[in-house]
Amino acid sequence: MATDEELDTQTTLANWRTAPYSRRSFHHVDELIRVDTIEASDRPGSLKTGPELDLGSVKLADGRSVEDALAASHTDAFLVLHDGVIVSERYDRLMRAGDRHIVFSVSKSVTGCLAGILVEEGVLDPGKPVTEYVRELEGSAWDDATVREVLDMTVSVRFVEDYLDPAGDVSRYRVAMDWNPPGDFPYEGGLHAFLPKLPKGEGPHGYRFHYVSPNSDVLGWVLEAASGRKIAELLSEKIWRRCGAEADGMITVDQMGGARTAGGICMRARDLARFGEVMRNEGRAGGEQVIPACWIEDIRRNGDRGAWECGGMTALYPTGSYRSQWYVPDTHPGALMAIGIHGQWVYVDLENRITAIKLSSQPLPEDSALDQLSLSIFKALGDHFGA
Repeated sequence: MATDEELDTQTTLANWRTAPYSRRSFHHVDELIRVDTIEASDRPGSLKTGPELDLGSVKLADGRSVEDALAASHTDAFLVLHDGVIVSERYDRLMRAGDRHIVFSVSKSVTGCLAGILVEEGVLDPGKPVTEYVRELEGSAWDDATVREVLDMTVSVRFVEDYLDPAGDVSRYRVAMDWNPPGDFPYEGGLHAFLPKLPKGEGPHGYRFHYVSPNSDVLGWVLEAASGRKIAELLSEKIWRRCGAEADGMITVDQMGGARTAGGICMRARDLARFGEVMRNEGRAGGEQVIPACWIEDIRRNGDRGAWECGGMTALYPTGSYRSQWYVPDTHPGALMAIGIHGQWVYVDLENRITAIKLSSQPLPEDSALDQLSLSIFKALGDHFGA
């Protein structure tokens, strides 16, 4: 295994998402990729700490402990809050509490909440066509799609989300976002040059859940166009400061300044926990309504279950929904989930009053067995506190 010093000196833009380099790079992204700063509050909100939960005593259905499951799933950081009080906080491998870890597609869920805030303010209309906000997308897959269809991943777009295909759509996409160096694919402009080139797929919009990360970058572009402001500024003003974040966050941007709202946000684990707590508390933090309560209720109640069942992710959970960039599984009643590749999770359990954060450096971007293990961890915590 590479030493810590070797990980520091040998990590490049070409290998940063692969093991073992990801053990360090996932919480030093700004050393490799251009970022915009998401400024934090100068008065961070407090997080209370209670008696430490013995993770070795909390058992999964198969008899393993949460402690063992965390060790088996490449965990970098793990926080559990019950009734708003930290009952477990740990950092493993090379991560420290002050490090800002990339959360990958958890970024989508943060962006979805930002959209809800702008809807409440009258800046954004989910029912309007995407092209009313971003004319550059005329003629693309989003030409006749609505903002709501973008939010719910029901756009019919010809794009295959295969993270391991070196000659596939994702590899071209990563060159555009400056996450990969040009190689098999030349650099042809940033995200806002890449997205309009994606064609419509077969079938209508709005029918089938089709997980496509470019949807969430389109959403970020729409939010910037609707508001006239950059994503990092919006996140800082509307969410970060109002959640009481203790440290600045970051979001990766391409050479042209295009923000990677689909997967580029980096933050401390404690600040991600603060965000999760806002969701658990119906959008409130420190006595202030940060995210509209009606937006969170809509996520819980109004997802298209038929669209989920027609989609390609029912192995994660067979029934449920996906709404405004959040997962709502029937297998975990009362739960809202934000999930990112390589093992990033925000798990909000409204029934058992839990917020759990898991940041990881899993070697594979997608790993069904480890996804189910993570879900088993959260189920065990719910059973423990709900008993």
